[in-house]
Amino acid sequence: MRLLLAWLINTVSLFAVPYLLRTVYVQDLGTALIAALLLGLVNTLIRPILVLLTLPVTLLTLGLFIFIINGLMFWAVANLVSGFAVAGFWSAVGGALLYSVISWGLSALLLRK
Repeated sequence: MRLLLAWLINTVSLFAVPYLLRTVYVQDLGTALIAALLLGLVNTLIRPILVLLTLPVTLLTLGLFIFIINGLMFWAVANLVSGFAVAGFWSAVGGALLYSVISWGLSALLLRK
């Protein structure tokens, strides 16, 4: 049940990003559901490998390279899901940042232990 609620929170977060950042486009709620699921899978399976492989760069940039990795994951999912589009790389970085902040805030409110 908690996993389903987390997925719905991420869907709402993704659906809210285009209202705050005009360079991100989500067609409808169904697209947001699919994209949120794919973002969760990518962040669970691929992101840890990328973080490990780019650890020297991440250390040199004092952790700021993680924003680049998050943007790349966001951009990759936007390229895979039709109806979900990002205007460019920096829009993906900004969209990933907004997505994370909104998702974190909603999770803090709704997923209390």
